Amino acid sequence: MTRMPHILIAGAGIGGLAAGLALLRHGFDVDLYERSAELKEVGAGLHLTPNGARVLRELGLAKAIDDVADRPKTRVMRLWNTGEGWDIPGQDLHAEARYGAPYLMMHRGDLHSILVEALRHAKPDAIHLNSECVGFTQSARDVTLELAGGRRVVGDALIAADGIKSVLRERLFGPDRPHFTGAIYWRGLAPIERVPERARTCAAGWLGPRGFITIYPVHRGELLNFNGSARRGDWQIESWTERGTHEECLNDFAGWHEEVQEIIRNFIVPYKWGSFLRDPLKQWTVGRATLLGDAAHSMLASLGQGGNSAIEDGLVLARCLAAYRDDVPHALQRYEAARLERTTRLIEASNAQSARRLNPALEDPVAARKYMDSLWSAPKVSEWYDWIFEYDAMRVPV
Repeated sequence: MTRMPHILIAGAGIGGLAAGLALLRHGFDVDLYERSAELKEVGAGLHLTPNGARVLRELGLAKAIDDVADRPKTRVMRLWNTGEGWDIPGQDLHAEARYGAPYLMMHRGDLHSILVEALRHAKPDAIHLNSECVGFTQSARDVTLELAGGRRVVGDALIAADGIKSVLRERLFGPDRPHFTGAIYWRGLAPIERVPERARTCAAGWLGPRGFITIYPVHRGELLNFNGSARRGDWQIESWTERGTHEECLNDFAGWHEEVQEIIRNFIVPYKWGSFLRDPLKQWTVGRATLLGDAAHSMLASLGQGGNSAIEDGLVLARCLAAYRDDVPHALQRYEAARLERTTRLIEASNAQSARRLNPALEDPVAARKYMDSLWSAPKVSEWYDWIFEYDAMRVPV
């Protein structure tokens, strides 16, 4: 193959955009097909941990991200009813010294906009809106992506970055079988001036016997992001855009510290969704088609690695295609081999961390302090996070 391969990407979320930008920087021709009529990221906050920040710096986005991201002065875990805190080392202003890249907090929409702008600067017409991906066919020579309305586009590889309910994943491997965890998630944004002073400059987790919360500033410190999980079996809809009410959310966190209650009362809009698990896939790639991001390895939010792992995917994919550009199916197999073990481990670690944060001992003040002392000791924090944050997608063998 004398020309650079033409890569088709289904989905223009964070993972698809990161992959597209990485591929363009390696000289590939890239087109992204997005079902939405406009480009926007649904969601609220995102922890951009050192492993993800390292990739985005490699893609030339350091200044744009620094302009809108927040660096937590501290990261602390708090007890649900008393507000007592335990500092977490290495997830604050000192992260860059420890891991070689910063620990940042961002609004997902800000990161999405940065990626869109960078990708359009590299190829102005790369993103195709109103282009719902419904299927594909492939041969030994190419792959044909089928779009709603009967349109077809042909390329050398197809990257399915079409999210947690991926249509293309189903075409490759059949329907998935998500398992309800017995929990409901809440998310919301509150104007920073309307939340307690203590919450405005740090990233805080709150742990309770039947739920946990993550709170941190985003959007240049103008908003406070809230993600919370509560045990509850009556809501089993997996949607990022389902509105709830302030009263319902307050009820799910009844008895929690007044700081939590005040933040909830000041949500601009509360959203809720059911929490589901998917078993890790053992295969992502068939011929000239492969998966990326949530389509390949959706995971619980307890370690903050959903978006970060998708960003890693994009850079490793580009490196593999660049290394084996004359044999696209082999390049995609190398990408899968380079990423499958890590992402499976991230899924398993996220599940374990989520379970660890729910403990009946947190009901009792004395037992709760002992449990928090053991949970957030420096050796435990290193054991859980160092292998995640030290990962360098530029140096993983391909």
